[in-house]
Formats: sequence, structure tokens, C-alpha cells
Amino acid sequence: MRFGLFYEHQLPRPWGDDGEYQLVHDALEQIELADQLGFDHVWEVEHHFLEEYSHSSAPEVFLAAASQRTKHIRLGHGIVQLPPGFNHPVRVAERIATLDLVSGGRVEFGTGEASSEMELGGFGVERASKRAQWEEALDVVARLFVEEPFAGYDGQFVKMPARNVVPKPHQRPHPPLWVACSRRDTIHLAAIKGIGALSFSFVEAGEAKAWVDDYYSTILSSQCLPAGFSVNANVAFVLPLMCHNDEQQAIERGIDGAHFFGYSLAHYYGFGNHRPGITDIWQEFVDNRERFGFSRAVASQMGRELGAHLEKVLRGAIGTPDQIRALVRTYEEAGVDQLIFVAQAGRNRHEDICQSLELFAGKVMPEFRERAEDLDTEKARRLEAAVEAALARRSPPRPAPEGYAVAAVPQF
Repeated sequence: MRFGLFYEHQLPRPWGDDGEYQLVHDALEQIELADQLGFDHVWEVEHHFLEEYSHSSAPEVFLAAASQRTKHIRLGHGIVQLPPGFNHPVRVAERIATLDLVSGGRVEFGTGEASSEMELGGFGVERASKRAQWEEALDVVARLFVEEPFAGYDGQFVKMPARNVVPKPHQRPHPPLWVACSRRDTIHLAAIKGIGALSFSFVEAGEAKAWVDDYYSTILSSQCLPAGFSVNANVAFVLPLMCHNDEQQAIERGIDGAHFFGYSLAHYYGFGNHRPGITDIWQEFVDNRERFGFSRAVASQMGRELGAHLEKVLRGAIGTPDQIRALVRTYEEAGVDQLIFVAQAGRNRHEDICQSLELFAGKVMPEFRERAEDLDTEKARRLEAAVEAALARRSPPRPAPEGYAVAAVPQF
């Protein structure tokens, strides 16, 4: 089992003149601490216009800053929005490669297609074709990483002549590929494409096992046709986190953040009617949380069953080290490769987050880290033949047209 941290850069209203400044610098301090404590990954989203829920519109800048304050932690894009209306594939490849170079080869390249109307509408990306746009752009970016020069592309959404895109990533053939998954069918698609599944749905361990079993059976089958030029067989799930030696203190410090995370997510992806620059999601959360199932009282009554009714009360890993350790074991037994914790959420305090990370790393993490290397080695052995066969099915990098050249146009 590996452990990561997940950042949306949540900032409930009112945030004041220096609110965003403090938010970013607190997050960098938390990641620097997580690196020292032995966390494996940090994941940073790309979202646009999602006030309060996510102030993370330039993750490549933030992760570059994090790379210079850390030494070991993997730097995950969770995710880059790939439809070309958001990001041209060349710019994606250039940014990922540069981040991989400045970080010494620590990038994890998560991808996705976006689904909020706030973002799709803001960039003019058609909802009906966004999956097709993601698939085409993913193929283009993978080829940009490895083709030297890039042979060009004549697709439905991406049309580009041959060029040599530089720099190339430090990791070869390219950083591990992932995709954001909110449903079981997307996790299945991740396995078909031989890429990691980043599940941002709050799923209990029992349900997660069914998703994981399907993922790995697909990786092992002839259905797997890699989207990239390597296979990244991993499944990760997200949980809220707040660890404290006293259960009620953990709830007091963390449950409002976890609940606001769920409420603000639903606001943009479910029931919200948002007026940009005006709607106060935090106040709506405070007024309506009970009606939407985000009850403090119910969460407090969950006791040691931290995983129970996860989708309803969104308690997740909010509790004592013993409670969280027992919960993590259930995900390990389900075959989950990584748990990604949401600690920075709502109005969770920076000091409480840091104390929680230190306690988790000291009292929960060691047991699982001891087994992680052996589990990774066993998994690699089990998948070796299937991965080799899958990569043999993938079309190879293409050469540029013979004799292709670009003539300079005189400017003086």
C-alpha cells in the first residue's frame, strides 16, 4: 500500500486579500512535511472557475514549486484536462517533460476530460465528444513523448504537422499514465488502456475490491491495448483524512472539511445553480448540510466503523490511529495500490493537517510500508507476461515523413 495526498486548494468564502496566497504556501509546507515523513505521492488537480471548491488552475506551476522543496515524493497531476480546448497536446507534453526534468523524474501524469458545465462551457468543449477528445489527445501526447521527431497527426480533434517536441521527459519512455475515474466503467477503461486508475469517488473497501478485481483481470487479458508506451497497472482511491489520538478531536478537526468537500463537489457536478463571483457555497453548506446528509451527529456515531456508509456521511479516515489502521487494512486486503488522502478541505486548519500527517506517518504508515516493496515486486512478477503481450499489441512510434523539412520564412 502506498499513500498520497490530494489537493483541490479549497478556499471557502470569505477568503480575504491574502487568502489564496496563504492557501498555496500552507499547501507547499504540508507537501514538504509529507516528503520528510515518507508519503509516496502528492496529487494536484486542474480545475477552472470552480470557486471555493478548487482554486487550482495551474497545477504545473504549483508542482514545480513543490519539486524544489522535496526530494522523494512523486508529483502527480491529478489530473491534466486533455481535450484540446483546455490544453493543446504539445503544451501538455512540453510542461510534463519540463516538470519531469526539474523534479529528477518524479512526475505521475494523470489525465482526464472534465465534466462540470462551468469548465466545459467556459472553454467551449462539447460534452458529447469530450471522451473522444481525451482519447485522441492522450494518444497524441504519448507519441509526442517518444517520437523524435513527432511524425504529425491528422485526427478529428488534433491536426498537426511533424515537429520535434523538446524537451523529452527524464523518465523513459514517459512518466506513468493515469486517468481520473468516478465510475466502475472508467476504471475498466483504464485497464483496457493499460493506465493507472485514479478513483475520485469515495468508495468503501468492499465495493473497491470488485473494481480492483475487474481492473486486474482486464490488465491480464487480451483486451489491454496500452494508450502509452508502457503499462502503469495501479488503482488508487481517495478518502478524507484527519488523524488524532482522541476520536472526537479528529472529528472536530476534520469532519466539516470532509463534508464541505462532498457538498461543494455536488454543487458543481450535481444540484448547484452557480452565480460566478456571487454564490457563497460555504454558507449554503452551513444552511443545508443536514438536508443533504452531511450530519455531524451521524458522523460522530460511526464509532470504529470508519468505512461504513462512506458515501452518506463522508467520514473516511477521520479518527484515531488504531481506527484508521484497521480501515486501511481493509483497502489493502481489497487489492488497492494507493490511498490518496484529502486533508486540505473546507476550513481545516493548517496546523491540524500537519499534526495529522505526523501522527499518521508515525503510527499507521510503518506497517504498510514494510509490505509495500514485496507487494509491488509480486505484482510485477504476476503481470510481467501480460504487460509484455499488451505492449506488443500497441502500434510503435512512427517515423516522420522522409525528407520532411520546414523552410524558414525570411523576416528581414
